[in-house]
This record gives sequence, structure tokens and C-alpha cells, in this order.
Amino acid sequence: MFEVVRVRDKIRVPPTKLGSKMKKALLEIAQEQYEGLVDEDIGIIVAVINAKKVGEGKIVPGDGAVYYKAELEFLAFRPKLHEVVEGLVTETAEFGLFVRVGPMDGLIHVSQIMDEYLNYDSKNSMFISKETKQKIGLNDKVLARIVSISLKGTLADSKLGLTMRQPFLGKLQWVEQQIKDVRSGKAKEKKEKAAKSKAKPQKQAKKERGGKK
Repeated sequence: MFEVVRVRDKIRVPPTKLGSKMKKALLEIAQEQYEGLVDEDIGIIVAVINAKKVGEGKIVPGDGAVYYKAELEFLAFRPKLHEVVEGLVTETAEFGLFVRVGPMDGLIHVSQIMDEYLNYDSKNSMFISKETKQKIGLNDKVLARIVSISLKGTLADSKLGLTMRQPFLGKLQWVEQQIKDVRSGKAKEKKEKAAKSKAKPQKQAKKERGGKK
């Protein structure tokens, strides 16, 4: 997710920075130049944490600046497909939840929130499940899995697609309850109960068809 990435690049140091300590000048210039950029290979450059010149600088005639080869260390956010991430619900809409994951916003479509049918409460910015009445909305912390990644040139144009329709994903309180149920043996009971409730309408339908004959 967050990684320290090391790269080499050429840094232009303008005349106004030449009187400063070179290490400090390189770091400040690199921070202005790289922080917030999105790269398909590196990810999102959250911060430049170190910059060190390599060799002597070169002067380009008519420029006035000095160009240095530099070793740079970035703190980068690099999302990976199928990775499980923790996020915060920052916005809700009828079609789903927007979740902040690191520096990015991800979308959980309403069909990917949970297995139950959901009603949207726009007044309270939350979804409520029809059967168990579970609620999820603004400022809730969630666990989700990354199912799609789109890294564009800017952070605003970069998006994540997320799902919570898998075991041990969803609102953190739900996940904690699932873990407790597994440890106490209740998870199996809940599955059996759900299977029986789904089977009852099918049996009733068969009886009705049999009665017509």
C-alpha cells in the first residue's frame, strides 16, 4: 500500500537556490516538483522524504541554473488489485459509498456493499439493510477489497473500485461481530438458518403446483 520508492532523476536548481545548502535546496525543489503526481509504475507520490545529489552539477549555457543528478526517495501510495484495505466513508449517494483509502477516493457501488437488499436514507446519509436493519454511512470505517484501479495523470482523476461482498469485509463493527461468531460457533448456525429460510418458499411453491394437479 504505502511504499518507499527510490529513483534517480535530474533536478534543475535555479540561481536563487544556489546560495542555499544543496541538500536542502534539492529536497525543496523535488517536493514542489513531484509531490501529488500520479505514475502508473510508482503510484501516487505522497511525499519526497530525501534528495541527494550524485556527482557534480552541469551548467547549460544561457540558462543560469545548475542541473544535478539526484537520488530521490518517495513515500508512494501504490494500490494493488485484490488487496484488502481500510477506509473511511466520506460521502454517500443513492448509487453507493465513497471511501477514502490513503490519499485516494474509492467507490463501493450499492450492489457491492452487502448481500442484503438496501434502502437509502438520504436524510441521514446512510444505507439500511432490509432484513437485519444494519446501517452504514458517513464517517463509518470499513474493510474493502480493491477490484479495479484507474491511475490517471492527477489524483482527482484516479479512482478505485471496491467491494465488501465477501466474508470479513464491510463496516468494522460487522467484521468484529463475524469474528466473534466464528469463534463462538454461531456463524455455522446463521448459515444453516439462512439456508432454511430460502428453502421454505421453494417447498411452498412445489406444494401449490402439486395441489393444482
